[in-house]
Amino acid sequence: MTHTEIEITAELVRDLLRDQHPDLADHPVRLGARGWANQLWRLGDDLAVRLPWVGEIADELLLKEHTWVPALAPRLPLPVPVPQRLGEPSPRFPRPWIVTTWVPGEPADLAPVTRGADAADALAAFLTALHQPAPEGVDTDSQGRGGTLAGSSTWVAQQLASATELGLVPDPDAVRAVWEDAVAAPVWAGPALWLHGDLHPANVLTADGTLCGVVDFGALFAGDPACDLSAAWTLLPDGAADRFYAAYQPAPDAATLRRARGWAVIRALVGLHVGDAGVRGRPGGKATWGPPAAATLRRLIATAPPHPSDRPL
Repeated sequence: MTHTEIEITAELVRDLLRDQHPDLADHPVRLGARGWANQLWRLGDDLAVRLPWVGEIADELLLKEHTWVPALAPRLPLPVPVPQRLGEPSPRFPRPWIVTTWVPGEPADLAPVTRGADAADALAAFLTALHQPAPEGVDTDSQGRGGTLAGSSTWVAQQLASATELGLVPDPDAVRAVWEDAVAAPVWAGPALWLHGDLHPANVLTADGTLCGVVDFGALFAGDPACDLSAAWTLLPDGAADRFYAAYQPAPDAATLRRARGWAVIRALVGLHVGDAGVRGRPGGKATWGPPAAATLRRLIATAPPHPSDRPL
């Protein structure tokens, strides 16, 4: 994915609003954040404008949010950005864009969770509410997230080797053991459940040390809840995963817990590489993604059950 050649400015956002939603055009406009796929511009105190700035896939993700999030949001116990208006492609900006509600808080990669018990309960309540059977026709792939873990084994091996060469993984054998155990777990045989699909620290907001919002539903899809349940390892501090899994309903079985650890390995490897790119000043890099990714692997290794060959006779 490459960033758009169109420069997105406050003036452009105002012009787009004047053309298509003039009742909002007088609200103050200021930059909120430059995300992976979209730029976010604050619109007054309560709204935001999201404009895609990578390849066409970002358009699809934005339209997916506009279609489904308004129906899901009322049942979710944490605030989420709810689409309010749709902007059509035009000569000024030849891509769709949306106006959503603004969710206050700091991204967890900048302000990590410190109140583990409170955050575990909040995350469990959020995912319990979200993880309901999805209607037929909902995306069940989400750029490969809907497949089995085994289908990602080659990618994981490559990314783990690369991260190890960069000095980002001190114990690759232990990480590999976590992954292999997850791949060996039985696959999900239940209904396709609604999933956020991208619960990494930059997509979760915090305040006062606990969770206060969840953003970026572009990866929203239906499938195995283990994908989202990996957030116990990627978002929560040491020792909070057990409380999260005890609070989440219905209680996940052992196979789902094993697959969740595999998904956490995938998210951690992505975070390590994006973080390293940020440290090195490469395009698309975000240095703040590295530390939580490293902490995820450390937690997974520390809580891994002993390998059968390591158990005392």
